[in-house]
Amino acid sequence: MPAPFPTGFGAPAGGFPPGTSGHPPVFPRPGAGLVDRSGDETGPMGAPGGWSSADSPLTSRHGDRDDHGFDRQHPSAPLPPLPAGAWDRLRPREDAVDDDATVAAPRLSAGPDDTPEEPPAEPAADDPTGGLDVIGANVDDDRPRPRRRVLRRRRDEGDAPQPAPGATPADDTAALHPQDDLDLHGDPDDGGLLHDDEIPIAPYDPRTDPQRRRRRRRPLAIGLALLVLGGMVVGIVLAGQQLLGMLDPAARDYAGPGTGSVDVRVQQGDTLTDIARTLADADVIASTGPFVDAAQGEPAATGIQPGVYSLRLQMSGQGALDLLLDPASRQVTRVTVPEGFTVEQILTRLAEETGTPLAELEAAADPAALPLPPYAGGQLEGYLFPATYDFEPGTTPQQMLQRMVETFNEVAARLRLEERAAALGRTPGEVVTIASMIQSETRLDEERADVAQVIYNRLNAGIALGIDATLAYGLDKSGNELTVTDLQSDNPYNTRNRRGLPPTPISSPGERSLEAALAPTTGDLLYYVLESEDGAHFFTSDYAEFQQARQRCADAGLGCGG
Repeated sequence: MPAPFPTGFGAPAGGFPPGTSGHPPVFPRPGAGLVDRSGDETGPMGAPGGWSSADSPLTSRHGDRDDHGFDRQHPSAPLPPLPAGAWDRLRPREDAVDDDATVAAPRLSAGPDDTPEEPPAEPAADDPTGGLDVIGANVDDDRPRPRRRVLRRRRDEGDAPQPAPGATPADDTAALHPQDDLDLHGDPDDGGLLHDDEIPIAPYDPRTDPQRRRRRRRPLAIGLALLVLGGMVVGIVLAGQQLLGMLDPAARDYAGPGTGSVDVRVQQGDTLTDIARTLADADVIASTGPFVDAAQGEPAATGIQPGVYSLRLQMSGQGALDLLLDPASRQVTRVTVPEGFTVEQILTRLAEETGTPLAELEAAADPAALPLPPYAGGQLEGYLFPATYDFEPGTTPQQMLQRMVETFNEVAARLRLEERAAALGRTPGEVVTIASMIQSETRLDEERADVAQVIYNRLNAGIALGIDATLAYGLDKSGNELTVTDLQSDNPYNTRNRRGLPPTPISSPGERSLEAALAPTTGDLLYYVLESEDGAHFFTSDYAEFQQARQRCADAGLGCGG
């Protein structure tokens, strides 16, 4: 293997090309021939002329040039100086402390019997390692290998033991391995050393492993830490609430959904602040502030209805608001009064739905104690408006009836009942009576205005109305219970043999019947008769057509009238 080209001092940056001698190139002197060494295949080359002469010393060759201007330089002449580099910029230490001299230490031997090894022989030409020592070639695999502790690197290099000058390898080993280290030399008869499998090792016990115990305790420690942290957070929140309550009593608030049960009444016209004061007085909330703040951020809070609500004691402001907005929290009794019910039927329905004794309701049905309109004539029939009502606990019978009369007054005002009745040439009381007959004669809203036309045309023509519903009301019967004798009876509500309107309304008309009585259709209709099971009527102005329709109704078994 050829030797690598040099890269040391005096060599170019990349070294000399392979195959060169490692010296700068030498140019031959022009005209100088080579020495003829015929037959000498191994002898050295002759020196060019002038270099081998006695009168040309080496010192005279530097700077010489030949006839062609080339420098003449002997191959063994000194090399030119190196160019300036990084090493030239280094400066000596300012403290001027001399470094310790470099001491060559002999190679550590395997034992006291070791002898210095002979220098390695020159590598053979076919040695693939290129003359390098094979690592571990001098180690005898058959000998037991000692287990030595590795010396730890000392912080101060001066503390490291240094071999004494002239010390033997055995002494060097003793210096590098103090006596207090583990002695593994073993029995001298066995070579003085212990094998790896002869070193005693204690069995592993996981119960005595400190790292295993720490890993086992780690989840428990984390759980305890989280528990303590959660307790601290809860304590901080509670302490903050108490401190806020002491600084601002109006901002105190209870925590949690509350306990027990308490009834709270919201009065008509109460504002959110009024409701908050009522809740605070009942100990439902701690103060008004949190409730008002929560209600102002909820648009539905403005729709809280008057009534009695079932709440809990010591609730948060937000929790109390949520219950007030929940329909199930409101303690009410809902009663639906159908259209066309009479006063007697209405009182019976109220007694059944609210649990109020019927006698108390009948005693409260005093027209003088109720806000009836002047045109009612001091009587209650027709003025208890049919609708659905929510009555709160503790509502008296008089309050129930009063509310129904007030509802009628509100609807009449919205329909402009008095004004429009005057335009028809009728009193408001007469319009209510006509509306009550319309309500009893048909179940279809689209027919109410035609029924109103028939009534007004007959009244204007002086013809008896012939409405059996009025007679049934006067006799306290249903229309299907009337007999021939009943139809001929002298009764103020018998519109078969009396012209004009009955003395009072015969039921409570709804808003559609009142509107039909105020806006009848125009025409000459005088008759109507039931013609189908769905409640539809046949309207006509011809008496013959009316008779034919009545016969068809009778044949169908529908129960005819008109």
